[in-house]
Amino acid sequence: MRLSDHDYTEIDGRLAAHDAFLRARYPGERAGRQPVHTVYVPADRLDGFRDWGATALQAMDEHDFPWPDPSVRAKLEREPIEDLRVDFEDGYGVRDDDQEDAAVEKAAAILAAGPKPPFLGIRIKSLEAATRRRSLRTLDLFLETYQDLFTITLPKVSGTDQVATMVTLCEKLEHAYGLSAGTLTFEIQIELPSAVLAADGTATVARLITAVDGRCTGLHYGTYDYSAAAGVAAAYQSMEHPVADYAKAVMQAAAAQTGVRLSDGSTNILPVGSSEQVRAAWELHHRLVRRSLERGFYQGWDLHPAQLPSRYAATYEFFRDGRDAAVERLHRYLDRQDSGIADEPATARALAGYLLRGLDCGALTDAGFTREQLTALA
Repeated sequence: MRLSDHDYTEIDGRLAAHDAFLRARYPGERAGRQPVHTVYVPADRLDGFRDWGATALQAMDEHDFPWPDPSVRAKLEREPIEDLRVDFEDGYGVRDDDQEDAAVEKAAAILAAGPKPPFLGIRIKSLEAATRRRSLRTLDLFLETYQDLFTITLPKVSGTDQVATMVTLCEKLEHAYGLSAGTLTFEIQIELPSAVLAADGTATVARLITAVDGRCTGLHYGTYDYSAAAGVAAAYQSMEHPVADYAKAVMQAAAAQTGVRLSDGSTNILPVGSSEQVRAAWELHHRLVRRSLERGFYQGWDLHPAQLPSRYAATYEFFRDGRDAAVERLHRYLDRQDSGIADEPATARALAGYLLRGLDCGALTDAGFTREQLTALA
């Protein structure tokens, strides 16, 4: 042994700044439940969001739902919407100020009155010049009535200046309304290629995460805005188009171990019309949800009540299909048995996280371990 205590101290000193950077930039996965979807409801149609479960059940009965899982029906009766986003952007459109002001006040009052989903928030208009003042006014007015915990969705982000400004805005509003520092958080919608790849060839999305000062909870992929901006013809715009897969792969790499969660986008092929059309839309949605889950995107957007049955059917199947193998591999890892699969500690964390997600969404009632054990492992 030729290294002295002085050598050890010198090396620690050289890497101290980088150690601090790693702790701040890569704190690990965010603790707690992640919703399996976000339901977007235009602000002027918010009155009906509590009917989504009943509407979904009616669609299942009318159109012979192809995955007859009793737990899906139970979920729709108990908690049809996990995450609600009141939309003041594309789904709501451009209205005069008096109209949008009234919609903001009404939406805030509806949510404050309850009951409400376990997660919720509002999507404001973008911080681009044309909609900036209206966006700020909507958020300010919403906070006058509703100050419970909620998430802000920031759409059409194109660069770090916008998210850094959003951080400043959150700080100003917290001070103005007497909220604790860090109360207001937001998610970033990746709807423009410039939010993925910068003009100098670097990954914009990684810079966005650095610029949010810990306030960003998620990156949400915007299927149709992004595809259109990338030049994909309307008939071929999809969550599974190569431009979508590329964007989401960059998002995934940038967000890994930062505590920023990922959400896939939506499909605009809705389960409406004849039974044949509804079942075809269900089959497509089911396949796309399963595809996203297999690629590590555990959340997506739903735009219509009849998409809820296929969302939960696909999600429940995904976790149940892999439950036994995950439990066995985790037991073998903990027992250090020969299994034919040389799992690393990181894989054990992923297995535990997978089982926790299954418990959180209701797919699993028995995950082979207690929640406390899985949380410790994850």
